[in-house]
Amino acid sequence: MSLAPRPARSRIGIITGSGPEAGVDLWNKILRANRQLLGEAYRGDLDAPEVVIFSVPSLGLSMELATHDAEVWAAMRRTATALAAHVDHYGIACNTLNHYAEALAGLNLPAQLVSMADVARDYLVEQRLSRVALLGARPVMDLGPWSAYRHLPRTAQIEVPADLDALHRIIYDVKHRGGDAPDIVERFGRLLDGLAADTALLACTELPLIPFHSERLRTIDVTDLLALALARRSLTPPPGGMQP
Repeated sequence: MSLAPRPARSRIGIITGSGPEAGVDLWNKILRANRQLLGEAYRGDLDAPEVVIFSVPSLGLSMELATHDAEVWAAMRRTATALAAHVDHYGIACNTLNHYAEALAGLNLPAQLVSMADVARDYLVEQRLSRVALLGARPVMDLGPWSAYRHLPRTAQIEVPADLDALHRIIYDVKHRGGDAPDIVERFGRLLDGLAADTALLACTELPLIPFHSERLRTIDVTDLLALALARRSLTPPPGGMQP
């Protein structure tokens, strides 16, 4: 059966490595979002987005970003510059590493970064959410200069756990042991139960790997929001006309 060619689509990229599974998770979610956006028009493999993934282990130093800033930024700058030669839009599969969004914009690369913090902010505005909990690694939750989410309090009231280090340790444990270890599930559940907000942003790619469900608390996976944003951009024409 002959299929009519689709119009040229933008290429999308993923930077991963902190941790590497996060890039696989984002890719899967992009594929799912692409199917949902196309709906009945989706015909199979030829309608999947073109995706380029760069996985860089040294980006895993992001968990202690203030200590390893120079090394992490060097790896990020090198990776983004190389990736931008192959794609039109890209995302970073790590909430902490989105700290570098402004620095990456300053490089004037030919590809556009879609920031996790930006898609989270847009979601809060769209859903008219005035109060949310922010859950992630300590550099994210402290909303200081190392946090990609430091401007989010302009949009909504932000709650963080009373013990930031407890969640930071949970994230390290998920990286080492996986999210389904019973003690990890129990510790994460206790942390969620201590929140006053009824909505929480999972602003760490390890947290959705923990199979915990709360009847009271609605959790929003920021990776899902990024995947949808990237899938939408993949459906747009590439900048400058046809792809080579």
